[in-house]
Amino acid sequence: MTNQYTIGPVMLDVEGLTLEKHEAEKINHPNTGAVILFSRNYQAPEQVAELIQNIRKARKGDILIAVDQEGGRVQRFKEGFTRLPPVSYYAKAPELAESAGWLMATELLSVGVDFSFAPVLDIDCGISQIIGDRSFSSDAELTTQLASLFRKGMTAAGMAATGKHFPGHGAVALDSHLTLPIDNRDLETIRAKDFLPFKQLIKEGLEGIMPAHVLYPSIDPNPAGFSSFWIQEILRKELSFNGTVFSDDLSMAGAAFAGDFSDRARLAQQAGCDMLLVCNNPVAAEQVLESLPITQDANREQRLQRMKGCLTSPMPFNKTEKWQKISHLINQLTQQYA
Repeated sequence: MTNQYTIGPVMLDVEGLTLEKHEAEKINHPNTGAVILFSRNYQAPEQVAELIQNIRKARKGDILIAVDQEGGRVQRFKEGFTRLPPVSYYAKAPELAESAGWLMATELLSVGVDFSFAPVLDIDCGISQIIGDRSFSSDAELTTQLASLFRKGMTAAGMAATGKHFPGHGAVALDSHLTLPIDNRDLETIRAKDFLPFKQLIKEGLEGIMPAHVLYPSIDPNPAGFSSFWIQEILRKELSFNGTVFSDDLSMAGAAFAGDFSDRARLAQQAGCDMLLVCNNPVAAEQVLESLPITQDANREQRLQRMKGCLTSPMPFNKTEKWQKISHLINQLTQQYA
C-alpha cells in the first residue's frame, strides 16, 4: 500500500464494535490522523484487534490509534485486560509503578493500539473530583517520581507517553466535560508546583502533552488548549517541549467558549496544537475535517510519527512469565485497596 496521506491533524472516533462504511470514508480524509477508541468499541481483545486492523486498512496512509487506559475510573478495555488500579495506589506501592506502565502499554500494543493518553501529571489538590485518584499524589515530588517510573515502563514496552492536563487540572472543582473551570492562581504558584512533573518528564523525553480545558485568567484570557502563551511561550520555549501537543476533546463544554467546532479547531491549531480531538459527535468531526485547510507540516508529521507504538514483547504476551508475574501483583494491589 502506498502511503498516500501523512498523519493528519484530526483525531476522531467510531460508533461501535465494527467499522461502518461511512466511517471508513471519514478515516480516509486527508485531515484525519488518528482514531480514539472508547468502551463502546470494545468487547474482547480479538474483536478490538480486528476493528483496529480495519481502521488501518481504511486509510491510504498513516493513522494512529489511541485510547484512555489510565486505570481505575478511566480504563476503556476491561474484559481480557488486567484491571489497573487508580494511579494514586502506586504511592502505596511505588515499586510497582514502572511495572504497571509496562503492563498497560504491552496489553494495548498487543491488540494494535499505538498509545494511551497517560500518565496523568495533575497534582491532586483535594479539590477536583474529576481528577482525584487519577493523580499519582497530592505531593508534587512524589507525583513526578511515580509518573516518571510509569512512563519508563511504557517506554520499555514500546509506547509513547502523553502527559495531561498541562499546566495542571488538579486545583479546580468543576469538570471541563461540563463547563469551563477557572483557576485563579498566578503563574509563579503554578510554576512552583504544577510544572514539576511536566518539567521532569519533558527532560526525560516525553513524547506528548495534552493541555487542560481550564482558564487561568490572571495569566492568559484563553484556556490552556487555546492559548499560544501556554503552548508556545511556556511549553515550547520555557520548558523546551518538542513533542506532540494534543488538544483535549473539542466537543467538551470547556471548549464551547471558542465558538462552533470549526472555530474551536482553528483556534486550537493556531495556538499550537498538533492534533485536534473531536469525540462523540460525528457531525462535529465532519465539520472540522472539512473546514481545516489540508496542509503538509513536516515538523508536525515528525512529532506525530513518534507516537507510533512498537511492541517489544513476544506474542502472545500473556503467556510470558514477566506478564503473569506483573499482572498478578497489579491485581493484588487493585483488590487490596478496592
